[in-house]
Amino acid sequence: MTSIRLLLPLLGLALCCSAAAAGDRIKVVTTTSDLRSLVQEVGKERVEAINLAPPTQDVEAYEPRPQDAQKLRDAKLVVRIGLDYDLWFNRLLVDASPDLRRGGKGYVDASIGVPLLEIRAVSFDATPGHSHGAGNPHYWLDPANAEVITGGIMEGLIRIDPDRAQTYASNRNAFLARLKPKIEEWRRKLERFAGAPVIAYHNSWPYLARRFRLNIIDSIEPKPGIAPSPSHLAGLIKKMQERRVAIIIKQPFEPEQTPKMLAERAGALVVPLAPSVGSVPGIDDYLALIEYDVTLLAIAFEDRRRGKP
Repeated sequence: MTSIRLLLPLLGLALCCSAAAAGDRIKVVTTTSDLRSLVQEVGKERVEAINLAPPTQDVEAYEPRPQDAQKLRDAKLVVRIGLDYDLWFNRLLVDASPDLRRGGKGYVDASIGVPLLEIRAVSFDATPGHSHGAGNPHYWLDPANAEVITGGIMEGLIRIDPDRAQTYASNRNAFLARLKPKIEEWRRKLERFAGAPVIAYHNSWPYLARRFRLNIIDSIEPKPGIAPSPSHLAGLIKKMQERRVAIIIKQPFEPEQTPKMLAERAGALVVPLAPSVGSVPGIDDYLALIEYDVTLLAIAFEDRRRGKP
């Protein structure tokens, strides 16, 4: 009994220290699960990172909920995709702390510094669908861009926690040391299929295609967010047959019927790639995301080469 009484104060002290450590963590709110994963790589145990939009649905069409505004109340840093991909985030920032708004020390637009694809002048387009803004926003799907993204995250963390600048830099360097050999490994997996023509459902994959030299020749959606017309589908079938397209790539939450019909007509295979961390069970971090997509593509291309259905 005496031993138990002696242990109780020590246990209480340990619990208090644990609670204090958890309370000292920097709360970071990201718009996507991919950014959350990269924040965790840079911040490690110093951050508590959460994402707002679930990875199992179209982030561009996400509708913020009242609890999302609550999540920003005690946040010290926000990280967004930008390029109009997460325009809905602007509505939440209106009532947030000035530090979290554009130009504030706790605001990070992860697209800054990324070499963008499909850059065009911003215009007011009244046609249906959604715009990809001043460039295609799916830049995180090129793993080489993670170097720029984590650089912006590191700078944001240092602005609000300058005493641990070296810790954040070391964490980022350790992540990049794991990433760079993986990029070369992924390149080797897909190099045999360089230039292979591919059809995509949505225009989500140009960065992945550029990195691994795939050739996306068309999309099922004639414009992001617009369903294809019969004439567009007829043209796709003809193009796929002429170019011997073997692969149609889509996101798990996109419709299945149209890609399946095109695949049957043109002798292709539908490959549901993961667009984000957590969009498929078991993909728990950024490296696992790219590993999954590259491996699935390599298997699909090889199967079609060997004539497997």
